[in-house]
Formats: sequence, structure tokens, C-alpha cells
Amino acid sequence: MLSKALLRLGASAARHPWRVIAAWLIAATLAVLAAVAFGGRTADSMTAPGLDSQRAAELIERAGTGQEGMTAQVVVTPLDGAATFFDHDSARTALTRLQTEVKRLPHVLGTSDPAGALDAGGDTAVRGGLVSADGRIAVVRVQYPDQSRLSAEDLDALVDLGDRLRAEQPLRIEMGGNLFYAFSDPDGGASELIGLLAAAAILFLAFGSLVAAALPIGMAVFGLTVGVATMTVLAGVTDVPTFAPVLGSMVGLGVGIDYALFVLARHREYLARGLDPHEAAGRAVATAGRPVVFAGGTVVVSILGMAVANVPFMTVGGLAVSIVVLTMVLASVTLLPAFLGAAGPRLARVGRIGRALQTRKLGRLARLRDQTAGAAHAAGWRRWIGHVSRHPVPYAVGAAGLLLTATLPVLGLRVGLPDDGSLPHSRTERRAYDLVAEGFGPGTNGPLVIAADPTGDPGVLDRLVGAVAADPGIASVAPTHIDRATGIATLVVFPTTSPQDKATADTIARLRTDVLPTAIGHGPARAHVGGAAASLSDVGQRTSQRLPVFVAAVLAMSFLLLMLVFRSILVPLKAVLLNLLSIGAAYGIMVAVFQWGWGGALIGLEATVPIVSFIPMFLFAILFGLSMDYEVFLLSRIREEYLRTGDNGTAIVEGVSRTARIITSAALIMVAVFLSFAVAEDPSTKMFGLGLATAIFIDATVVRMVLVPATMTLLGRTNWWLPKWLDRMLPRGPVGTDDPDAESTGEAPRPRLV
Repeated sequence: MLSKALLRLGASAARHPWRVIAAWLIAATLAVLAAVAFGGRTADSMTAPGLDSQRAAELIERAGTGQEGMTAQVVVTPLDGAATFFDHDSARTALTRLQTEVKRLPHVLGTSDPAGALDAGGDTAVRGGLVSADGRIAVVRVQYPDQSRLSAEDLDALVDLGDRLRAEQPLRIEMGGNLFYAFSDPDGGASELIGLLAAAAILFLAFGSLVAAALPIGMAVFGLTVGVATMTVLAGVTDVPTFAPVLGSMVGLGVGIDYALFVLARHREYLARGLDPHEAAGRAVATAGRPVVFAGGTVVVSILGMAVANVPFMTVGGLAVSIVVLTMVLASVTLLPAFLGAAGPRLARVGRIGRALQTRKLGRLARLRDQTAGAAHAAGWRRWIGHVSRHPVPYAVGAAGLLLTATLPVLGLRVGLPDDGSLPHSRTERRAYDLVAEGFGPGTNGPLVIAADPTGDPGVLDRLVGAVAADPGIASVAPTHIDRATGIATLVVFPTTSPQDKATADTIARLRTDVLPTAIGHGPARAHVGGAAASLSDVGQRTSQRLPVFVAAVLAMSFLLLMLVFRSILVPLKAVLLNLLSIGAAYGIMVAVFQWGWGGALIGLEATVPIVSFIPMFLFAILFGLSMDYEVFLLSRIREEYLRTGDNGTAIVEGVSRTARIITSAALIMVAVFLSFAVAEDPSTKMFGLGLATAIFIDATVVRMVLVPATMTLLGRTNWWLPKWLDRMLPRGPVGTDDPDAESTGEAPRPRLV
């Protein structure tokens, strides 16, 4: 039924192209207008229910100390490198004015007072952690209310003030803090443009036609506009994390162009057979559109499955990205056939530039159009697949060994969140981070906040302060603040190590499991460790704990779906295992690049960083869905040949050779799009881009073109083994047939069940 529905939908869109295009134009306009009128800015909230850091935040909020709100810090040093705040009157005057101006900003609850501390004496300023011991660096800590009462306008106001004062003051002024982390705009615009240009070049070389190359790009731009605008409207209702628009653009461009390529390739095949453009578009959507719907649905279900982690920002981020993917699937089966119908028979022709490229033999990419123009056989791929099929054992062992070797670095995987020290030096947050670390020590960039309720044990606070200060991982403890109404105390403590350092996570764990329980004893008092560093550590631990459950659920779902589609036990089992290999290898390469620094300079990485805690789960969800795209597209052709000939070897060679060129060109487009994001400034964006590009490259080359034919040759006819009792239970349908009308004529010929 799905093929017939897609056939009617695609043919109708092709017959009435301008109606469909107008409908999409209206939808895009309404989405953009809604985003302008009701949309919100992205914001990060790294909290989750049930975590110790969340309990600390709840205690702090009860106390109303202001520690529960957002913070920023303004770090200053005299422009005269030899001057200090101890002996430079003009610098102290400028510092006083800076504090006054910052206090006047909207929503600022208060600031620290390094200028006042300097007036009271240099020792007072140093002991208060406001001025460095050498007198060169001062920090103005700015306290804001909680994130729900703020917006990106507050960040803009602080940045604008800094820009104005830099031109007027004898001070170097840098800024950072979690206000920047929560409201900074993602840096994806240039990467999107680079990805589009790379995809356009590959499509032109693949099809040899400007018209054919432009259609997938146009469809992707339409879909991305609607999807990202809808995401912006969602941000007006709830907190959408800042990575969501970047990830949505990255995945949306990749899958949108990929899906369009599959449909366009089939459409040109049907045109080459002499079909009318409207009928060719309908049949293309009916045949190639099924893997698109299946793969897109798998991506969406997998991403939404991340709700099992019980981390709200990940759930909302997954929902936002799913909106973009769903929009691209809808565009592939409605807007693209409308474009195909409007283009008419011109898509069957190759332009003069395309012919010139082929004549000058600019490489295999220029000849990829042969596959899409309806060539029955790809001789080069036939020779390669035939060679692999004749030597399946060495190729299977060699390829599996290569991927397992690439996976080995995963054993050293360390999750966390890169701090401002991993940003490029061109960012003010990085310069502020370096100044604070230089003047006060690396742990000052990631203070911990211990919230204690001493109910029933008034002496617990003294024991608590003494025990925390004595811990080897703590550099200093600020004076305790006690709320008179609730009795809740807050201690700001500074670790000896930076926020992203593994030693900081060890210190947090030691405080919770040893230091605090020993100081509190068995009385009614309680204490919890909070702060940004603790929250990020907690989120990382929770996602690591939930990842195996999530992976098992996605694997089980994929196995069941593939078993239903291909009516086999071993084919879906093999697909699941091979997908695990390619994703594991991508994880391993990410660890080698980001944690070990191998080749990091090639993508602009200036320092080693841990893997962002939520990225492994996101990558697994996205990559498993994308790999299903290639899996269904490839295995459908193999099964079609097997149903026709009954010969496993012939089916493998014919099926893979018929699809190899389109899979490799589609993968090349995805890799180009994803790699364009790997050169962004933000380390998280780099990880998403490199991880996705690596996994897609491995999946489309080593897995699809080596491991799949080798393992299927070794399995022989048992590839299609299905117990008879299970065969009777499963719904029947002609999966893999090239004829979308076959569903109305009964079941396709079935091979003998082994």
C-alpha cells in the first residue's frame, strides 16, 4: 500500500507542479513569519531531574542567595603590561567606572567589587579572589537571575558595553561565563553555505546537468527553511539547546540532498526508458521514496528514543532535529516530484558543460551520471564486487579487522563538555578564560557550589568547610553565605584543576562519596555539590549509564524492521552488526582526534578536549537511521535480483553494482556537507561534523562495498533464511521489486526457504 500511495502522491505533484511549489512557498513564508512573531532564541540548560547537582540547585533556589541564577565575568588587565592595579591610579579609576556601568545593565542583580577591595588594601583584594596576587588581573563577577527571566538581549547588552568601554578605557576587557554559553548564537551559517556549494559541485559532476544538480539543492533549501523556522517557534515555547539549529542544519542538508538524489536518479532511469515525465516522477517516488520514508522514519524514531536518558535538553534537542528530518522526508515525496514535473524531459539530457567534462575525462565523478541516466551495468563495480565475492574470507577478515582497530580508542573515551579553554583565541571567552587561569589558577574557571541544609546540626557547617578545604583537589573556599530565613548555606569552592580536566570530575565524585558524608555523619543535615562543572559531569554520567539501554532498543527496533522488510533473520542481524562496526570506528576516530589530538590541527582544534557527553547518543541515533537508508537501498536491489534469479552470487554482484555509484555519490555529498561543519569554531560542532562524516564514509565504502558482499557471499542462500512459522506470521509484500504496481497483483515470486 505504501508504494501505491507514494505513486499517486508523486504523480499528482508532477502533474500539478506549480500548485505544490506554491503551497511550499506559502508554508515557508508562514513558518518564517511565525518564527519572527512567536519564535525564541536557543538557550542551554544542562540540568536533569534526580541528579545531585539538581538537588543543590533546588536548595540554592530555596535560599534565594542569587547563586541559582546565571553569571558572567568581566576580566580586565591594564593595557600597559608593566602596570598593576596596585600602583596604576588611572586603571583603578577605569575599573570603578566599569563596575558602575555593569551594575546599571538590565537584570543585573549585583557584581563583585574588586575596586572597593583595592581601596581597602591589596591583601584584601587578593584574599577575596578579586585581584591576582601580582595585581595585574581583576575579575568583576556579574550575577543575573535564573535563565527563565533572561534572553539573548542581556548578553548583547553586556557585549555592547564591553565594546564601548574598550575604546575609552586604558584596560584590556574580556568576558566569559555561563551567560555566554546559554545565549551565544551557534556558528553554522558559513558551514551551511560551504556544504551547499560542495554538494552542488558533486551533483553537477554526477548528473552533468545544471538543472538536475539544482533540484536537490532547491528542495533542501526549502525544507531547511521550513524546518529551522519551525524549530525557532518551538524555542519560543521551551528551551531549545543551542546545538539544535546547527545539528538540524547539518543533518537536514545531508539527508535532504541524499534523499533527493535517490529519487532523482530513479526518475532519470525511467525517463531513459521512455516514460512520460509525470509517470516517471510518480514511479521514482514509489520506488526510491520507500527507502526515503523508511530511513527518515528510522532517524526520527531513533532520535526521539533519546528520551530514555531523562535529560530534558537532549529530549527537546532531539525533537527539534526530528522536525527538520520529517520536513525533508515530506519535501522529498511532494516538492521534489513537483520540481521534476516542472523540469519535464530536460532532466534526461546532459548539458554542454556536462558533455565537455565527460569528454575531457575529469575523473569518475563526471561519469557518475551514467548510472543515473539508466546504464544497465557498471563494469568497474561489477569487476570489483566479483573480485570480493571470489575472495570473501580475506576481505571480510581484513575489513572487519580494520574497523575493529579503528574502534579500539573507544576504550579510552572520556565524556565531558569542552570549556572556554577549547575555543579559538579569536573569541573573548577564550581570552577571558586564559587570563583567569593565569591570575587565579585553572580551577577558578569552574567553581563548585556546595549547598548545605544544616537542619538539626548547627555545628555541621564548620566541619563541612574544614573537610572541603582539606581535600587535595580544592584550591580555596570562599566565605560561607548563610540565608537567615531558611538556614541554608552555600560554599563556593575552587578546584585545583580546570573544568574539563578528569581530575575535576574525580574531585566532585570524592566530595560526594567521601568528604561530605564524613563531615555530615548520620545526622539530619544534608549537602549537595552543584555548579556548572558538577552539572555537566552529572549529565555526562547519566547519558553514559543510559547509552547501553538506548543502543539495545535501537538495535532491536532496526532488527525487527529489517526482518519485516526483507523476510530474513541473517540479513538484518548482519546489518545491525556491520552498522555497529562503522559507528564504533567513527567513535574511535573521534577519540583519537579530540582527546589524543591526532590531526586536530587539520580541523582547527587548538587543544585536546573530552567528547561532549550527549554527542555519542545523538550520533548513534542519527547514524543508525542514515545507515538504514543505504542498507534498504542496497539490499532492496540485491533481493530484487535474488527473487528474479534465485542465485545468491548473481544477486550480490548485480545488486551492488547497480547501486554502488549512486550510494558512493550520495555518501560523498553527505561527507562534504558534514565536513564543512567540522571546521566551525565550536568544538561540539566539530565533533558532530567529523563524527557524522567519518561514519558515513566508512559505511558507504568499507561496509557497503566490501563487508556486505563478502559476508553475504559467505552466508550464501542462508542470507534469506526465515523459519516457516515466522514467515506465516509476518505480513507479506513485494519488498525490493522495481514495479510499484506489484502490490495489487499479489505476492512477488518467493525463493525456496532454506
